[in-house]
Amino acid sequence: MSTLNVSNITDGTTTVGTSYVVNGSAKAWVNFNGTGTIAARDSLNLSSLGDNGTGQYQVNYTSSFSTVGYSVEGVASAALTDVGGTVSVSATGRRSYNDAGTLTDPTYYYHTVHGDLA
Repeated sequence: MSTLNVSNITDGTTTVGTSYVVNGSAKAWVNFNGTGTIAARDSLNLSSLGDNGTGQYQVNYTSSFSTVGYSVEGVASAALTDVGGTVSVSATGRRSYNDAGTLTDPTYYYHTVHGDLA
């Protein structure tokens, strides 16, 4: 295997540091339909999806992670408006509920988005 050591990567217009690519970019993601026959709408590093029963899924990766210390974020929605607003290419509405199903302001709220930028 060869190793290439560079500080930045550029396409001639945009330059990004290689540390961002190596450490900050998503290594896997998927947007899938979870009803009926499940199917990926779009993905990266996805080998297959498993339907393990109502509301239970397994995401299988093409390339494995080096340890189980990776981070996973997820959100599920019955419709594009269930998460607090219309999902569009420029914004995503979100809602936060407590265990009783009441809207609440959380102490911590995490939002991660992976996909191809325009």
